[in-house]
Amino acid sequence: MEIVKAGLKDILLINKLAEQVWEPTYKEILSPEQLQYMFTMMYSKESINEQIVKKGHEYLLVKDDTQYYGFASYEINAKPGVTKIHKIYVLPNAQGKGVGRILLSAVEKEAMVMNNTIITLNVNRFNSALHFYKKTGFQKVGEEDIDIGRGYLMEDFILEKNLAL
Repeated sequence: MEIVKAGLKDILLINKLAEQVWEPTYKEILSPEQLQYMFTMMYSKESINEQIVKKGHEYLLVKDDTQYYGFASYEINAKPGVTKIHKIYVLPNAQGKGVGRILLSAVEKEAMVMNNTIITLNVNRFNSALHFYKKTGFQKVGEEDIDIGRGYLMEDFILEKNLAL
């Protein structure tokens, strides 16, 4: 498997991968209405374009010779010395096969190149990926409820990993 940097030419691919991952990941946690609202808010082609062009988010794709397995987005220096992972999503049939670790390792390498020693991310309190993050060295440093409109909240844990250790 290899990691490739994504760009504006890959927006449709990122959108399609997100479609395959989003519902299976959150259908037990969120209502169908919130699922649709949040997907449009975060994964519409327009939203992905804005994340890349205006917010400076970087996207990575993981693939082999035959298909793409997932993606990550992150922001170097979200705070001084801190890289924020905004998204790591792996296709359901590829979960548990090391794809998430490959993406996480690639983000960590990018962070280190830019002298960022902390990786941070938010994860839904009920997301089964919480186990993955703890297993890969993240620690819970807080909780936050983020109002995303229409009466919906993102109820998250804030996790951090210190790369300098």
